[in-house]
Amino acid sequence: MDTSYPREDIFTTHPNKPDNAHTVVDIGAPITPRDHLLWSLCNTVYLNLFCLGFMALVYSVKARDQRVQGNELAARRYGQKARCYNILATVWNIALPAMVMALVITGIVHLSQVVNASLDLFSLRGYLDNTDDDN
Repeated sequence: MDTSYPREDIFTTHPNKPDNAHTVVDIGAPITPRDHLLWSLCNTVYLNLFCLGFMALVYSVKARDQRVQGNELAARRYGQKARCYNILATVWNIALPAMVMALVITGIVHLSQVVNASLDLFSLRGYLDNTDDDN
């Protein structure tokens, strides 16, 4: 046994290993795929138009099942689909009430203009204004 110091055989290159080989070290825990289950439940309960929230819930449950089984790739794929359906459902859940509110406000403004125009047409505005001056 060779007990000389420093050992020179450590610093020699191996013929099978290239000189530019790199070592990759993973730091931290692996990221588990997200299933977005709570977001899907909220979208399913609140204004589930076109069943987008229900579709997100289905894919969320599939993602959770695949994660429990250990299939990370399938869980990530189902989680991404659930995320897409959740985004669509959330945008729809915000856009629809905003559009209805805008239509109601526009209708009220238009109706008030029509009432003012009809009062001018029937000359009731002048009549009502003259009766107020007499008092």
